[in-house]
Amino acid sequence: MSHFLISAAHKSSGKTTISLGLCAALRARGLLVQPFKKGPDYIDPLWLTQAAQRPCYNLDFYTMSSPEIRDSVVQYSQGVDISIIEGNKGLYDGMDVEGSNSNAALARLLDVPVVLVLDTQGMTRGVAPLVLGYQSFDKHIKFAGVILNKVGGARHEGKLRESMEYYTDVPVIGAVQRDSRLVIEERHLGLMPSNEDKQARDKINTIAELIAGQVDLELLLKLTETGARAKGERVKDHCAPDIKIGVVRDAAFGFYYASDLEALEAAGAELVFIDALHDSHLPAVDGLFIGGGFPEAKMESLSNNKSLKKDIRDAIERAMPVYAECGGLMYLSRHLTWQGKTCEMVGALPFDTVMEVRPQGRGYVHLRETGNGLWPDQPTEFYAHEFHYSRVINLPSHLKFAYHVLRGTGLDGRHDGVIYKNTLASYVHLRDVEKNRWAQRFVDFVRSYKKSTLH
Repeated sequence: MSHFLISAAHKSSGKTTISLGLCAALRARGLLVQPFKKGPDYIDPLWLTQAAQRPCYNLDFYTMSSPEIRDSVVQYSQGVDISIIEGNKGLYDGMDVEGSNSNAALARLLDVPVVLVLDTQGMTRGVAPLVLGYQSFDKHIKFAGVILNKVGGARHEGKLRESMEYYTDVPVIGAVQRDSRLVIEERHLGLMPSNEDKQARDKINTIAELIAGQVDLELLLKLTETGARAKGERVKDHCAPDIKIGVVRDAAFGFYYASDLEALEAAGAELVFIDALHDSHLPAVDGLFIGGGFPEAKMESLSNNKSLKKDIRDAIERAMPVYAECGGLMYLSRHLTWQGKTCEMVGALPFDTVMEVRPQGRGYVHLRETGNGLWPDQPTEFYAHEFHYSRVINLPSHLKFAYHVLRGTGLDGRHDGVIYKNTLASYVHLRDVEKNRWAQRFVDFVRSYKKSTLH
C-alpha cells in the first residue's frame, strides 16, 4: 500500500488539480484510491470523490481529536491500494505559531510522507533553497519528493531539475507544464463545484491524462510505499432504517460531508435525495435536510419551482423536522437578492437574504447552546465552521436561536441557528464528530416526531 499527503508552499499552487489528476490516473490503472481532504471543505472533496470514484473524507484538527483523525484514516483506508490526503494552504501554515493544526502536523500524526507541489512560475535555481528550507524547518517531516507545477517549457524544466539534483536529495517525481486544460473555473468559495459542472467527468479525464503523462506514477508509488496499516477499524452500529429523511442534493445544494450522510444512515435514516431544481413535489419523508451550496447561482430555477417550494413551506408549517445549513437557510428565507436581482424563495423563515461581494462569515466557529434547541442531548459547546457571502436582512426581534456565537459571525454576530416550529436553520456547517453527534440527535428528533403523529 502507498499513502502520502500532498501539500504546497502556499495556496493556489495547483495541488487540488494535481491531487484529483493523480486520483483519476491511478484509478485508471486499476488501483483502489481513497482520497482525504484536510480541513473544512466541500468543493475539493466533490472533485476528489468523482476522480477516485470513492467518497472523500475530511480530516480537521479543529473539530476532531487526533485519535479520531487517525481512526478515520484507518477505517476508510481498509482494503485500498493507495490513500491520498490533499492538504490545505501551505505545508507549515496554521492557526498558531507552533503549527499545531498545520499540514505538517497532520503528516506527523499519520506518519505519512509529503509530496510537495511547487508553483515554479518565475523560479529556476531558487527552487533548491526553497526545498532545503522546508526540509530543515521540521526534521520530522519525510519528503517523498516534489512535483514541479506550472512549468514554462522544456528549458525551464531542465533548469529546475538540474538545481534540484545538484543541491538537494529530494526526488523530482514530475514536472507539469502550464496548460489551460488543467484550469478549473473558480467562484467566490473556490473551485466551481463538480456537481454543477456538466463536463466534470470529461474535465477529470483530461487532467488525469495530462498528469499521467508528466508525473512518474511508478516512482510515486515506490517512494510512498508503506507496510500494511495496523488494524483498528471502528465498527459502527447500524440501525435498521425506520424513518425517511429527504436530502436536497442537486446543482444548487451539494455541500454534504460523506461521513455525515453515513452517520444519518447508521442512526436509522433512509436518505431520499431531492432535486430542488427539477422535482415538482416533496416525496413522502419524515424530515428534511437542506445543506449548503450556491442557491444564488440557480435562484431563478429554484424560484420558478413553485410547487416544490409550497410543499416544503407546508411541511414546515405542519412542524415536520427540517435542518438547513447556509444555502439551505437562504432557500428557506422569503427572498434572495444577488447582483441586483431578487427572487422569491420558500418563504418559511421570516427574513430575507442578500449576497455581498465580500465574505460575511468565514472560518471556524465556536458555539454554545442557548437551551432553545430542538434536538435532544445537545452538547453545551461545540466547534464547526462557516463560509458565506450572504447575510440576513429584515430579521425580526422575536426569533429564537439555538446557539450563542462565541467565535465566528453566525446570523448577527451573536446568534445562529434560527428556530421556527420544528425547523433549525443556521449559517454554521456542522460535522458529525465525537464531540458533536448531531446526526444521531437529528434522527432521534425526526423519529420522535414521526411517533407523535401516529398517535
